Amino acid sequence: MKTVYTCFCTDVIHEGHLNIIREAKKYGKVIIGVLSDEALIKFNKFPTISFNERFDLMKTIEGIEKIVVQKDIFYDEIVNTINPDYIIHGDNWKTGPLQVIRNNVLSLVQRGGGRVKLIEVPYTCNENVLIEDKKNNEKRSMPEYRRRRLKELIKLRNIVKAIEVHSGLTGLLAEKTIVENNGTLDQFDAMWISSLCDSTAKGKPDIELVDMTSRFRTISDVTEVTTKPIIFDGDTGGLIEHFVYTVRTLERMGVSAVIIEDKIGLKKNSLFGNEVKQTQDSIEHFCEKISTAKKIQLTEDFMIIARIESLILEQGMLDAIKRAKAYVNAGADGIMIHSRKKSPDEILEFCRIFRTENKTTPLVVVPSSFNTITNEELAQAGVNIVIYANQLTRAAFPAMESVLKDILKYHRAKEVDERLMPIKDIITLIDEL
Repeated sequence: MKTVYTCFCTDVIHEGHLNIIREAKKYGKVIIGVLSDEALIKFNKFPTISFNERFDLMKTIEGIEKIVVQKDIFYDEIVNTINPDYIIHGDNWKTGPLQVIRNNVLSLVQRGGGRVKLIEVPYTCNENVLIEDKKNNEKRSMPEYRRRRLKELIKLRNIVKAIEVHSGLTGLLAEKTIVENNGTLDQFDAMWISSLCDSTAKGKPDIELVDMTSRFRTISDVTEVTTKPIIFDGDTGGLIEHFVYTVRTLERMGVSAVIIEDKIGLKKNSLFGNEVKQTQDSIEHFCEKISTAKKIQLTEDFMIIARIESLILEQGMLDAIKRAKAYVNAGADGIMIHSRKKSPDEILEFCRIFRTENKTTPLVVVPSSFNTITNEELAQAGVNIVIYANQLTRAAFPAMESVLKDILKYHRAKEVDERLMPIKDIITLIDEL
């Protein structure tokens, strides 16, 4: 009897999946592949249940010959392993980023000389399916699921990529942007809510003028429409007595991590370095801030990451390494090392020295100045998280300014229209959630 293969990456079984199974049974014995978490998170939403639970879920479907693990989004390995006569999939992969997976299957069909055939089933889109999809997406956005994802991603990803967002709309763009690059799919893994960008969006200077209540509102706007984990820029953390309340609130909101910098006094942007007066905190006081906040945490999911300003303030590599060791001993869940130099050399040197003794504590970098280095190069140096900390804000400002000037110049909007996203596309982006 012939065999039919299909791959699922779902947390629930609904009518659409059952319809594919019914169609598959018409052609032979059905083998279901369960996509691994590592492959799934490259192009899809983070699962709400474990891989083992998703595997067991497939066992509830009647009449299945076999269940296997598909370790890659592409089908080459699995087809070589199980030799199916047919591959079956919903036709929803004919458009959008999933086309690259469909093209991979079509190439396998062509290379096999027609031995393997592709069956495409019309996508089931009724009220019940839409309700199930919506419920599952809402589940992903719940604090208890979102909060733990950053730690899980660090285990699953070669390097976790975070992008700055400062509103619900930028959060949606970060959530939904998937690209095909060199035959594979990729997306941002997490979102960074920056003090600089949050302040800038409100027309305020980046000196911790925007209070935490207002900044929590930004988090709420983002969490209402997204599911990706959030890393929060906590500036200096403020007074120890205030920081513990910030941690409690962030944890309750489902934020995955807060990053605080080891400075005191009036906050100035780090990229000014010693051009402005900035005071680095003492090791003892900053360690106390970390350890006090760790004691009041309610879950193991939340991360407090210590940002070291020694290189920014030209205090030297030895001081940076000394502080990193002390902060880890105080309970920090990660270390962020910062630099304002155009070359990544001192960042790479720090990573090399730090990783000589500490193989496990997550390292975070923000390559705003040293922007020539790639994610792959950072990963090879032992970096776990890379944050693109202000690019969306910096992209939006010149684009909006250019449109403003041309409308004033031409006394109409026709000349700028080609630079504008159709309002229908924006509405669709929002409605799709």
